[in-house]
Amino acid sequence: MKIQHLQGLISAPFTPFDSNGKLDVSLIPGYYSFLKQNGVTGAFINGSTGEGVSTTMAEKKAVAQAWADCSNQDPDFKVMAFLAGTCHADCIELAKHAYEIGLYAVSLTGPFYFKPANVDMLAQVCIEVGKEVPNMPFYYYHIPVLTGVNLPMFDLVRTLDGKLPNFAGVKYTHEDFMDFQSCMSYENGKYDMLWGRDENMLSALVLGAKGAVGSTFNYAAPLYYDLIDAFNANDLVKARVLQQKSIDMIRLLGKYGGISVGKAYMKLVGHNLGEFRLPVKNMSAEQFELFKKDVASLNFDEFKSK
Repeated sequence: MKIQHLQGLISAPFTPFDSNGKLDVSLIPGYYSFLKQNGVTGAFINGSTGEGVSTTMAEKKAVAQAWADCSNQDPDFKVMAFLAGTCHADCIELAKHAYEIGLYAVSLTGPFYFKPANVDMLAQVCIEVGKEVPNMPFYYYHIPVLTGVNLPMFDLVRTLDGKLPNFAGVKYTHEDFMDFQSCMSYENGKYDMLWGRDENMLSALVLGAKGAVGSTFNYAAPLYYDLIDAFNANDLVKARVLQQKSIDMIRLLGKYGGISVGKAYMKLVGHNLGEFRLPVKNMSAEQFELFKKDVASLNFDEFKSK
């Protein structure tokens, strides 16, 4: 398989729920159009932001089908499906479903309950799942802050090289820039390394990253495209200013409760996607009013998605 190196901003979409916490895929076509009009080049569905570990098998398939229905005729928008990672049989079933409905790629993280003891065991997990969809790009999803699986991706890349023909690269959501650069440089840049820390994008651009997957791209894509343009124009002063805007925006996630705050940002750009499921905490109505004031102080309207 020829490995395609994806470019631009790939959104990690939120999974839409109604006021009763039930899946509402009717919101996905409008969501897709919103991302497209803001220059987003793809979607990483059912991941951390999409609560893939908190949805049922049927719900994950329904979300995948809804995104496929929207985007399969769009060659400029790539959808990859996260497969979770605790039950191999479920991951294989989801991978086969993603292939059958025509999605672009699948992605797997390390099992996060019974964790692999070393890179060889993690590679076996990847091979067992990836070989079931041999004609589909397979990405590993490195996010040790959530999985607790913190093994060097350079070692995983070397181990999988030649053993899993459809291995395409890594969605890299970690801060080990030495490891990331080593993966980027492996075999003259053979594999597609997608950056996954929005608040550190500028540092990844310096190392040569061309594609990124992030949750804040849902509601602030123009900010990051301006950052990329500034970097490409060698205007590092402007690029640093824009990266700081990203950091200030992301700090509000920590202030108001974490990952669920992303859906509050989405409300401010006109998309009410419901709330996060337990055990994630959602902000109260009173907190939301305070949040809106903090967001306004960032001049959010100047760089938000529209």
